[in-house]
Amino acid sequence: MQTLNNKNSIEVESMCELVVRALEDSVKCNLSDGLLLSGGLDTAILISIAAKYRKPECVTVALKRTPGTDIEYAQQLARLFDLKHHIHFIEDEEMKEGICQAIHILKCFDPMEIRNSAAAYLALRISRDMGLSTVMTGDGGDELFAGYSFYFDMTKERLEHELKKMWAVMRFSSIPLAKALGIEVKLPMLDPEFKAFAMSVDSAFKVHSERGQIYGKWILRKAFKDYLPDNILWRAKAPLEVGTGTTTLHSYYEASISDIEYRQKQTTILKQDKVNLRNKEQMVYYEIYRGFFGIPSAHVIEGRKCPDCGSNVEEKVSYCPTCGDYPI
Repeated sequence: MQTLNNKNSIEVESMCELVVRALEDSVKCNLSDGLLLSGGLDTAILISIAAKYRKPECVTVALKRTPGTDIEYAQQLARLFDLKHHIHFIEDEEMKEGICQAIHILKCFDPMEIRNSAAAYLALRISRDMGLSTVMTGDGGDELFAGYSFYFDMTKERLEHELKKMWAVMRFSSIPLAKALGIEVKLPMLDPEFKAFAMSVDSAFKVHSERGQIYGKWILRKAFKDYLPDNILWRAKAPLEVGTGTTTLHSYYEASISDIEYRQKQTTILKQDKVNLRNKEQMVYYEIYRGFFGIPSAHVIEGRKCPDCGSNVEEKVSYCPTCGDYPI
């Protein structure tokens, strides 16, 4: 866990001012027609700034049968900043279409990636169909400011090392998804100037204890304390799949596919395709992937390969971007 025992309140206030100024500049350079509003800290910060210069239309999506946690927070923010807010509940057939499109665009069958990206794809498509040509997202905040809980118990040295590893390989599906839909995604957190600034911020400002609890993105929360209500400011990180309810896809496929069918297909696919499937959800995604691209294989024969699916993996990456195998 990081501490700020060696940093006084003046240093904290000074850093807060720098963060606000840097993000304001980045948002002003990336103003858009719309914003994907999850109600999480990052999109809340962006909308609190953007609303001063333009009133973007906000889009929130959720799986109809299991809506997730985002809607309440997103509605609160839309009311607070007087923004037009579109809430779309995803039907099962529409979800299947989003899954197919995400697999086709991203060329992967990693369950976690698909659960997140299928929802993002549908939100972006809805934005396009509303006539929006540019859409802002909060991508990058967790990676730049250590928002993930697995960072919380690290020493300062290890945290800085792990963040640098993350920065070297981080990718965001909203970019190819938006491109496939013919719209432009705006990412203020990843604007080159702000990104460089965020990387330069001392890691002791990123993970810190507040109110008896450890928080990532601590300096973002402190910097925007006068902009946002406490329940949003100190909201715990909720992945897109949790916020939209698509995290329940795993249990849905577990219940809808028999164990006998799964074992038979798992055995056949391992024998014929040399692909090791970890669960029923991944099997569904793999069958879609195989229909588009065939059996995954290494394009660089001498390169590093995933032990589960045989596709290439970059040297510095600890997971397979095709099947999601981790750690490798």
